[in-house]
Amino acid sequence: MDRRQFLRGTGAAIGGSLLAGCAGDGGGSDTVTVDYAYYNPVSLVLREKGWLEAAFADAGTDVEWVLSLGSNQANEYAQSGEADVSSTAGIAALMARTNGVPITTPYVYSEPEWTALVTFQETGIESVADLEGSRVAATRGTDPYFFLLQALDDAGLSEADIEVVNLQHPEGQSALVRGEVDAWAGLDPHMAELELERDGAELFFREPRYNTYGFLNFLDGFLADRTEDARRVIEAYERGREWAVENPEATAGILADASEMSEPVAERVFTQRNDLSEPIPGDAHRELLSTLSPVLEREGLVTDDADPAGAVDDLIDSEFASEVV
Repeated sequence: MDRRQFLRGTGAAIGGSLLAGCAGDGGGSDTVTVDYAYYNPVSLVLREKGWLEAAFADAGTDVEWVLSLGSNQANEYAQSGEADVSSTAGIAALMARTNGVPITTPYVYSEPEWTALVTFQETGIESVADLEGSRVAATRGTDPYFFLLQALDDAGLSEADIEVVNLQHPEGQSALVRGEVDAWAGLDPHMAELELERDGAELFFREPRYNTYGFLNFLDGFLADRTEDARRVIEAYERGREWAVENPEATAGILADASEMSEPVAERVFTQRNDLSEPIPGDAHRELLSTLSPVLEREGLVTDDADPAGAVDDLIDSEFASEVV
């Protein structure tokens, strides 16, 4: 898939995005549709505990859960109006907003180090420079993909110097294990599973500052037309976040059960690679996305007349959740 095909598939169709905004009720006022993701531990806590359902019980509103396997899928839910609330990485949210998907981020569900570049010892790959001419699995439109682009840039390379094999995160992990690719832009918990349970697996490039936070995105129409419902979602997320911070081992257990991975893998992901201390987006998030926005333009991931740096303030809302948090 080339970049133009990718753009068409992940958010550049402005007309379709505006239609998604009109469909922002996500099934009507008697339903709220929220995603859950293995890379968003708080969503798993809420789904396990039933706290989101409890938040809407007195309103007679049903909660519908949809699984996001990556930021690209979460953005597809937002573009189509299939989800009112979805979980992405920060840079993926900015790409979607820049390309016309009507989302706003009032809440940050984590500050993770959830991606790194992964290989096996036998490939002989020891640095990013060694990737030249290699096949690398990555999920376009997600943080691991943008992480890969930044790593290549650091090494004086670009996507044109490698072959990106576009696979969803679990399939990328499997392709690396089978030797179908030389490296993988990994995502937890799948990355930690390889690291702990497969001999020879190596995280050969790590850079925490290239991970762009976990953004909880709301459809603009949902925020504007169903403000009280949006507030209930954030209140439930705060309950889940506070519980997760106070109960890290139990949260890791929920992650393990949901993702069908081992307790040691889940513990590494949650206790070592997730920081849930700052749920309100602010200047640090704006600065990071503004710094990274040229990547979207350079790689042709936004429309030619787009302004990703200018879209940062449109995306981030520091005020809405402040009354709750």
